[in-house]
Amino acid sequence: MNEMFENIKRGNFPGKDELISILSTDAFDIDLFNTADVVREHNVGKDVHLRGLIEFSNYCRKDCLYCGLRKSNKNIKRYRLTPKQIIKLAGKAKSCGYMTVVLQSGEDRGYSLIELCSIIEGVKKFDLALTLSIGEKTRAEYKEYKAAGADRYLLRIETTDADLYKTLHPKMSFSNRMKCLDDLKELGYEVGTGCLVGLPEQTVESLAEDLLFFKSLDADMVGLGPFIPNPDTPLFANKGGTFVQSLKMLALSRVLLPKANIPATSAMESLDKNGRIKALQCGANVIMPNVTEGKYRKLYALYPGKICVNDSPLGCRSCVENKISKIGRSISKDYGFREK
Repeated sequence: MNEMFENIKRGNFPGKDELISILSTDAFDIDLFNTADVVREHNVGKDVHLRGLIEFSNYCRKDCLYCGLRKSNKNIKRYRLTPKQIIKLAGKAKSCGYMTVVLQSGEDRGYSLIELCSIIEGVKKFDLALTLSIGEKTRAEYKEYKAAGADRYLLRIETTDADLYKTLHPKMSFSNRMKCLDDLKELGYEVGTGCLVGLPEQTVESLAEDLLFFKSLDADMVGLGPFIPNPDTPLFANKGGTFVQSLKMLALSRVLLPKANIPATSAMESLDKNGRIKALQCGANVIMPNVTEGKYRKLYALYPGKICVNDSPLGCRSCVENKISKIGRSISKDYGFREK
């Protein structure tokens, strides 16, 4: 294993058997995390990209078993920001120093194609890079978003185990999910994907396949985190994922995709109070502070224990900047596009 980690530092990639071995034990964790940190610094440097997250609607037409936004959840108070509100939040993000905003929602049919394109155009007027995370759409819709100015698209596969995917995503198609990712690539987006770690019936073999999928897709971004059971979902009684296994998946993503942008996600910090900083020290180079304002922070309830729901956007940024400086890292001043 020591030889393998040295080979990784020289640019060689682990195969499936090696990935399974690493994920199956904690014996190699320190070596893995140190190696991922070396690979990160060599390939993307010390800068951390901050991307302002705007959670603009919690309506969703899908019924994923693990998600608090699922359409069958009657215990959640739904909201939908107006185009004017969304664009105003983007302007505030720009004034706070962000170079990128991420527009995220459930799969909400409450916005027309014309409205979404207008929102994109409004955000781009602030000279911001723009990431969309709004689910499965048609190729034609993706093409229109791109023409309006969208730069990136995040669509997590969640699991590459087709049978498990089918179980967790009623009336959804695994093949369509894959097609959406292919469409986004072909249309010229920077494409992000990722998975949940610790899903019921998920195996280390399945997680290894997820990692190899990220590599085969040549993902520009990889977003992953622990499965955290939500009491308002059918999976409320399940055990959930662990922080350490999620951290290992993040580190291995860095090893396999040295120049990708990899966020330290808020879900990690829901399980460990220093989760995002630890993730930055194990391969991550992005943090997405929430710039949504007021009551909507609490209402975007994907999982319980979500951090920073009572904070202000400016307070979130200040807090994150302070933490980053304490580990000797700096805030990027550019748009954070992936180097090819």
